Amino acid sequence: MIRQQRHPASWWDQFQQASDKFDLAILTESLGDEIAPKISSPLLRREAEIALEVMVRHLNKPASEELAERATKGVQRLVETVARLQERSGDGFELREAQALIHLLEGKTGDAASEAEEFLKSQVILRAFVAALRLERFDSTLAVKLLAAGHDPAAALHSGQVIGKYAWWPSWLLKVVTERAMAGTLDEDTVAALDRCAYAELSPAQARMARRLLDGEEALIDASSVRLEALGEVDSAEKLRKGDLTMVALAARLIPI
Repeated sequence: MIRQQRHPASWWDQFQQASDKFDLAILTESLGDEIAPKISSPLLRREAEIALEVMVRHLNKPASEELAERATKGVQRLVETVARLQERSGDGFELREAQALIHLLEGKTGDAASEAEEFLKSQVILRAFVAALRLERFDSTLAVKLLAAGHDPAAALHSGQVIGKYAWWPSWLLKVVTERAMAGTLDEDTVAALDRCAYAELSPAQARMARRLLDGEEALIDASSVRLEALGEVDSAEKLRKGDLTMVALAARLIPI
């Protein structure tokens, strides 16, 4: 048994709600390939592998009546086998891996994932779920890191999409947005401000100032506001003092390159 925090089935079920492109075939194959080898009995493992293979083929070709029938029979046969073993052996035979796979094959992905956390690392399961989302321009590494750190799926997936969308940003900005995401403070205003900084093509010195402004250094914010006022940018100075992050790029550009 792996000692780690287990998530309830309802937590895992959020992933299917996060993307209308969620691919059950990808999840079933990826997670199934992790679960099946953990089944200790060679004969039971082989039966599980056959059921998994047919189910994945069915999910990839849902219009095939033949595959649908074979997949249903494969799962039913596995369920009956596990039930017989449970009846004969009681608690003396480890069946949690097979039961987790059965739930996966039945489409109960949340239950399967929650049970699999007993013997698989959460990161392994998370990667299978993230892959099944089929999100374009998506940073799966960051998303998995956030999920493993305890962030809600919605927030973690949003951050992964932001990083994926703005992968062209300079490294210092990507570092800032990653830090904000890990701290749970990445919101739309911050993303907009960072995007302006990216388009501003700041010099290294200006980038350092922008980062300090984003970090909320009061003395620097005040000094930058005074400089903006001296240039006639009174409204911009007021916005910067009030915490309007979209003014960061403008303030940072005021120092010499």
